[in-house]
Amino acid sequence: MREIVMDTETTGLDPFSGDRVVEIGGVELLNHLPTGRIYHQYINPERDMPQGAFDVHGLSSEFLSDKPVFKKIGQDFLDFVDGAKMVIHNATFDMKFLNAEFEWMGLPKLPMSQSIDTLAMARRRFPGAQNSLDALCRRFGVDNSAREKHGALLDSEILAEVYLELIGGRQPDFALNVVAGTDVASQGTQTDWKIPQRAKKLPPRMTEAEKQAHGTFVQKLGEGAFWSKT
Repeated sequence: MREIVMDTETTGLDPFSGDRVVEIGGVELLNHLPTGRIYHQYINPERDMPQGAFDVHGLSSEFLSDKPVFKKIGQDFLDFVDGAKMVIHNATFDMKFLNAEFEWMGLPKLPMSQSIDTLAMARRRFPGAQNSLDALCRRFGVDNSAREKHGALLDSEILAEVYLELIGGRQPDFALNVVAGTDVASQGTQTDWKIPQRAKKLPPRMTEAEKQAHGTFVQKLGEGAFWSKT
C-alpha cells in the first residue's frame, strides 16, 4: 500500500479570494514504511505575501520570486502522487487549495476520497482534546523540536510519525531521517528491537484529593465491596 504524507503552505485561507499555494511537501510510505522518496517544491504565488501568512511559515515574496509558478509544477506533483492515498492534517484545507490550483490549470481535481484526514482521525480518538500537530507530537512523544515555523516538508515528516501512532503504533524499524533516494523498506527489520523506555515516568493521573475521596467512598460500601478485596 502506497501513501503520501503531505502538507502545503499558502498565502492565506481562501483560494477563491486570491490566496495561493507557496510550498508543497510530501513523504512516500510503502506499507507504512518510508521509502526515502520525497516531494518538495517552493512556488511563486504571483502575488504579495500577507504578514500573517509570513509569520506562520516565514516564506517571503522575495524568497519565492524566482521559484516556479504552480502551473509549471502541478503535473509533476500529480505524477509523484500517482493515485496514492494522501495523508493530510486537516485535509479539507489542503485539498481545497490544491484542487483550486488544478482547476486553474485545466487539470482534473483530486477526489476527497483519495485523502486521509489525520485531524479527523485524532478527533475521533481524542474527542474534546487538542489535536493540532504540535499537540499530537506531545501526546505521542514525537520530536518536533525543529519545528520553529510551519514548513511543508518538515511537517510532512513529523505527520508521518504521528499518523503511524494514530493507526496503532510505529513499526520497529520506522525512521524518517533517511537520505532521499534510499529505500528503507529494502533494508530489512531489526530483530533485536525492544520497546524504548521513557526517560521520565509519566505523572499519576489521579490527584491525592481524588485518592482520598475514592477511599472514603469505598469505606461506605462496606467490606463486601470489590475494591476492598483487591
